[in-house]
Amino acid sequence: MAIKKFNFCFLTFFLSYGMLIPTLSLGNICLPKEHVALFVFGDSLFDVGNNNYINTTGNNLANYSPYGETFFKYPTGRFSDGRVIPDFIAEYAKLPLIQPYLFPGSQEYVNGINFASAGAGALVETHKGLVIDLHTQLTYFKNVKKILREKHGDEETTTLLARAVYLITIGSNDYFAENFTVYTHEKYVSMVVGNLTTVIKGIHEMGGRKFGILNQPSLGCFPIIKAVINGTKDACREEYSSSAKLHNIVLSVELQKLEKQIKGFKYSYFNFFDISFEVINNPSNFGLKEGGAACCGSGPYKGYYSCGGKREVKDYDLCEMPSEYVFFDAIHPTESASKIISQFMWSGNQSIIGPYNLKTLFEG
Repeated sequence: MAIKKFNFCFLTFFLSYGMLIPTLSLGNICLPKEHVALFVFGDSLFDVGNNNYINTTGNNLANYSPYGETFFKYPTGRFSDGRVIPDFIAEYAKLPLIQPYLFPGSQEYVNGINFASAGAGALVETHKGLVIDLHTQLTYFKNVKKILREKHGDEETTTLLARAVYLITIGSNDYFAENFTVYTHEKYVSMVVGNLTTVIKGIHEMGGRKFGILNQPSLGCFPIIKAVINGTKDACREEYSSSAKLHNIVLSVELQKLEKQIKGFKYSYFNFFDISFEVINNPSNFGLKEGGAACCGSGPYKGYYSCGGKREVKDYDLCEMPSEYVFFDAIHPTESASKIISQFMWSGNQSIIGPYNLKTLFEG
């Protein structure tokens, strides 16, 4: 005779800073009543160490010094001197640091999980076999949902996934990889955005409702671009931002369509292009000193991707004060810059992020 499994959600209270706060019990996990998890998808901007556990190259790894030197005091796999954007968003949402999905050991997933992989693209072909592409990240999320249902039942899992926020950044690697030589510019951008929206729909089908999505940054302003084309430190190369601009236009239109087409879809669309352009070109307006050159690397403006000496170029120099720089290496922001970006994502107005900011998504 089969025994029917019951899942109970008890209203309890715990004492925190002198206040009684109502909580919900999810299986044997006690969570605040309005608990909102954070699930993270993307590339090196969001990777918190997943690539430490796959077979890849030094280009896609940051598990060596001087990465991680300022906050964690050791390399974690984050492409930064310290924390990255999802770490700050988790802090603002009063969540613990969200772990990488591939981190060994048991995972509860009730606070969310991070699937991001450095080097990943929206297209499976981008750095194929060396990264966790976006569609594979979606497959991992399906595994997480299955585990949550087995542990906590359908009702609690449905509630958890519907309340959660899904943070996504992807696409830069697709454009840097130059897969599009056999396609028109417009066709290639359409493919990248199409794959991204397909994954968003997949998350929605599994119960996700609230999405935080970054558009493409001003790629032509990155030190790696300036170094390769022998540009000047303070001048962005417009032609290298053209793919990003087209991507952003197409993605904005597609998100507006999804809002009308799929039930309960809410999103934050962050104007990463304009914010990155401003921070890089006017760092003093944001409390930083250097936006044109990287802190760690070699070559012109430290724009050669050599930080740590584990990649093709072994020589590198390291600045004394990463907190004064926008870029830690030739591509990735410092912890200071990531914090600035995160603050705009969390509470920015509709000229920067809309139709909702992340604070509104977490509270709504």
